Amino acid sequence: MRRAGLVLCLTVVCALGAGAATARADDAPVAAAGVLIGPVDVSGMTLEQATAAVLRQYLSPVVLSVGGRRVSVPPRRLGIKAHVADAVAQALAAAPGTAVPLRASVDMAKVRAWVAWLGKRYARAPLPSRLLLRHLKPVLAKGRPGLAVKALPTRMLLRNALRDGTREIVVVPTRTVAPRFEPAAKGPVIVIRRGANRLSLYRGPRLVRAFPVATGQTAYPTPLGRFQIVVMWKNPTWYPPTQDAWAQGLKPVPPGPGNPLGTRWMGLSSPGVGIHGTDEPASIGYSVSHGCIRMQVPDAEWLFEHVTVGTPVFIVAQ
Repeated sequence: MRRAGLVLCLTVVCALGAGAATARADDAPVAAAGVLIGPVDVSGMTLEQATAAVLRQYLSPVVLSVGGRRVSVPPRRLGIKAHVADAVAQALAAAPGTAVPLRASVDMAKVRAWVAWLGKRYARAPLPSRLLLRHLKPVLAKGRPGLAVKALPTRMLLRNALRDGTREIVVVPTRTVAPRFEPAAKGPVIVIRRGANRLSLYRGPRLVRAFPVATGQTAYPTPLGRFQIVVMWKNPTWYPPTQDAWAQGLKPVPPGPGNPLGTRWMGLSSPGVGIHGTDEPASIGYSVSHGCIRMQVPDAEWLFEHVTVGTPVFIVAQ
């Protein structure tokens, strides 16, 4: 017995290692009925059998549930240590029905690192709400909430499961991450149909007003896509674009009659492209501009008062 106890102390007192032999001699002492070591019932077990049972329990993986998905972690990875030899010795000498505690500990630095990995692995980023066009009308596609692991309570639950030897599924505490809302979805939205030479102003899904416009000619088409108004000027000065051959030799035109921009300019996030009035009202309804969207001067002035910097602008081909 002294030799067996010495071997046991050397192998399992500091760290949970390989299980001890399960052979039982006829005269070997056994634990009384109802004796527990932690959660393990060792009734009628010898020293070797009790040691093996406790090791199996404490070295079995901890299973966690994260948002309905399961993941397991082996206790060795988290640096578990327990004084198994002391607990088994107490159990063999204990009265029937005794609950013998097992002093176990874990490496909290390893627990913290593993929970951080868990949070990154199983986190789900929220899907923000998005402003889309559906049947040429703006609609708000609802976002999807995200999921984040609560790190501190998860570490405490995992630590307790490892120390206590319990192997019930640990439900990881999580929090819902609300999706970002697109503020522009309820404000004004402009939809320009390039093929129909038509501009429509919506507020949310509701049509407020529609206008005939002129769009870009074949050589200088109005770009397609989603943009936004980035600048708004009253009584703008027209400056000839330096990058286009058609404007070479032309001089700036100050505000007033004959200004190609009329009295209002609403510049888009597409460089050099904007919505503006025009000094050529007969061009409205045709594809004749150099990429911009022309409006009748009174229409441009009205629109100017009903939009803001940041207003989304959808330009489609129809």
